[in-house]
Amino acid sequence: MNALATILVGLTLWLGQIQPTAANPQAGKIDGARSTITVRVYKSGFLSAFGHDHEIQAPIESGEVKGADSPSVELRAAAHKLPVLDPEASEKTRAQIQETMEGDKVLDVTRFPEIHFQSASVEAKGSDHWIVRGTLALHSKERPVTVDVTLKGGHYRGSATLKQSDFGITRSRSPVGP
Repeated sequence: MNALATILVGLTLWLGQIQPTAANPQAGKIDGARSTITVRVYKSGFLSAFGHDHEIQAPIESGEVKGADSPSVELRAAAHKLPVLDPEASEKTRAQIQETMEGDKVLDVTRFPEIHFQSASVEAKGSDHWIVRGTLALHSKERPVTVDVTLKGGHYRGSATLKQSDFGITRSRSPVGP
């Protein structure tokens, strides 16, 4: 792999609220109004000093957590609803990054409107810690992803590291792009 094109994406999942079901109080629909995925895009490789890190928020469109005998997690996010946060960038720069990210060189939100994660297994690592393995569908590619999940203060928090190139996303040639 070309080290110049390697960009790591760190995902942080914040599930603010799960609306429990009567059958299982630890399972239910994810409250999208209170739940987000934060994506941090980090530069790496030989020329990383010339790139920029980015922070993007992905509101969860829908999702469900199932517990008990067959635990699972499913999440869906709309690719066109991912605002670039980059708090240190100017409004103009954020708008340029947003345009580049949504365009055909990166996410291509017109052709690939949905981001989807479906777990395949949930392994308990303690009372409030799990390893969730599943498939992430992004940019027409499906790849295995492992998410380290903890429960703290009634909120689930998970993190995973991905490479954009695994999903067919190439680094933007724009000096401000993702």
